[in-house]
Amino acid sequence: MRAEKALTCVQDTKNFGARPILKWAGGKQQLMQQLLQRVPKNYRQYIEPFIGGGALFFALTPDAAIIADSNPELMNLYRTVVNDVESLIEILKGFKTDKDSYYKIRFLNTTQLSDVERAARTIYLNRTCFNGLYRVNKKGQFNVPYGDYKNPRIYYPEYLRAASIVLKSTTIICADYREVLAKHAREGDFIYLDPPYLPVSKYSDFKRYTKEQFYEEEHIELAKEVKRLHELGCHVLLTNSNHPLVYELYNGFRIEVFQTRRNISKDAKNRKGEDVIVNIPPHRKFLLRVEPPTLKETILRYPPTRFMGSKQNILPYIWEVSSQFEFSSVIDLFSGSGVVSYMFKSQGKQVYSNDFMSMSAAFTRAMVENSSIKLSDEDIQMLLDRSVKTDNFVSNTYKGLYFKDEDNHLIDCIRANIKKIKNKYKKAQAISALIRAAVKKRPRGVFTYVGDRYDDGRRDLKISFDQQFINAVKAVNKAVFDNSKANLSRRGDAMTVHWQADLVYMDPPYYSPFSDNDYVRRYHFVEGIACDWKGIEIQEHTMTKKFKSYPSPFSSRLGARDAFDRLFNNFKDSILIISYSSNSLPKKEEMLSLMSKYKKHVEVFSVDYHYSFANQGHKVANNNNKVQEYIFVGY
Repeated sequence: MRAEKALTCVQDTKNFGARPILKWAGGKQQLMQQLLQRVPKNYRQYIEPFIGGGALFFALTPDAAIIADSNPELMNLYRTVVNDVESLIEILKGFKTDKDSYYKIRFLNTTQLSDVERAARTIYLNRTCFNGLYRVNKKGQFNVPYGDYKNPRIYYPEYLRAASIVLKSTTIICADYREVLAKHAREGDFIYLDPPYLPVSKYSDFKRYTKEQFYEEEHIELAKEVKRLHELGCHVLLTNSNHPLVYELYNGFRIEVFQTRRNISKDAKNRKGEDVIVNIPPHRKFLLRVEPPTLKETILRYPPTRFMGSKQNILPYIWEVSSQFEFSSVIDLFSGSGVVSYMFKSQGKQVYSNDFMSMSAAFTRAMVENSSIKLSDEDIQMLLDRSVKTDNFVSNTYKGLYFKDEDNHLIDCIRANIKKIKNKYKKAQAISALIRAAVKKRPRGVFTYVGDRYDDGRRDLKISFDQQFINAVKAVNKAVFDNSKANLSRRGDAMTVHWQADLVYMDPPYYSPFSDNDYVRRYHFVEGIACDWKGIEIQEHTMTKKFKSYPSPFSSRLGARDAFDRLFNNFKDSILIISYSSNSLPKKEEMLSLMSKYKKHVEVFSVDYHYSFANQGHKVANNNNKVQEYIFVGY
């Protein structure tokens, strides 16, 4: 917000209170809009250790700031503006701007002047010398010639007073930039660096702050300090000339080139130049707290899920990692139960949900893409109407396998009535409710066995199918809300997703030689409800009447590795967050290596997790499916 307000002020100078006190060779007024557009929205404090004329500082007027320079006369000026601006103005009133007066004041011995007199001299020389240069000889004496202006105005009282107000809350230091940054830079700071430029012509090396020059060796040292600040967690903007060494020193960071006009050379042919802005965002340090952050209460509206692999229990950890980035849109590439998509929607993000399972797409269309449509009581009565003509598909195909005959008939009736619905959101809601009712009426909620041998007496198993469906409709209706974003749901192969978003979350099927992670085997019946058994072939020879699993590259180690590589490449321009299990392949080290091909920073976090569906636990060291859930982050 500071940068946006400052940009408005730069565009409308009538509203601009404080402004630079000095003319400054190499000043950044020409680049001001570009700089302000790249200032981070939030930061702890502003630090500018090569303050010069301070154009960006005065444009931002930050609440907490440190400005510094190794030029003692310059820093004395800023301190004097804070401490005694009215005396400074009075002295400036008495100065004459002719050539003789200029050289008399230039030759004054600063050691014999008061701080206010030194400050007045600095302003006077700056306003009347050639092009506002600051250059000293080997003895440290100012030696820029007279500027030969007709009627130079050497001070603006209103701007000096405005600058005094801004500077009162600013720490002013006279020191080398390394000392300033070593003592004061902290994580979360915004640091602007405008060092003496690398020379690209005989005219471009006039920018001097002290008698010492800033050679290539100094720029190499500065680059090392910039990388330290980056690792520390500071956001750094740096300006320089369009010089090859800049690209070498800041390889990997964003470097933008802008045409500028030089004011130093008297020859107009040499006044064109190219400046670069190097944008160096902070290196993020992720920390997962023992107690993860609380999510918005909206997430509690999502119907509790018992689906295999659901991330409902680790949502706070996923959000804790995600929230450390600034992003407005997210792709949930393998949406599964839909709970992660719904979490991002609850947090105000634009969500694109994808999954190859029809039932998953139904969930996200009903409760993520849908923002307002709900099933009415009349809709519920219509859906439960048993007088409708049905195809008896469930009654005949699954007779005696999962539900009683009357429940199978009701499922067929609801299926037939769903086909009467025209609105795609109501249709998705009805399908979601029917799936939910079927899962809750099934012991363990899966369809990998027939009969009811796992009946543990749960209340859900005693409730009628009619009531389970009504309850499910109410739960789905309750989850519907508008987050003012155009959210989308899709059924399809993750490899064919062409959406682009700021962040991509992946929770793919986990491949493990020790367990069966086949979603279709567990949920073939309700997946059949979602796709109306279209495009599938039931394996009649099987006891459960399952259908052949959808083809997936995640069904083998090599396939999973290649799939991850393709996906990381497809979304290399987005922040990547991946959930994966410690007992799955590829292993952690291989995943980190794969991500590192496309992301400069890769990290992984572990969350203790216990899967709801213990499966072949004796093959995993009898751990009863206790594993580490990995959260990989690439940015």
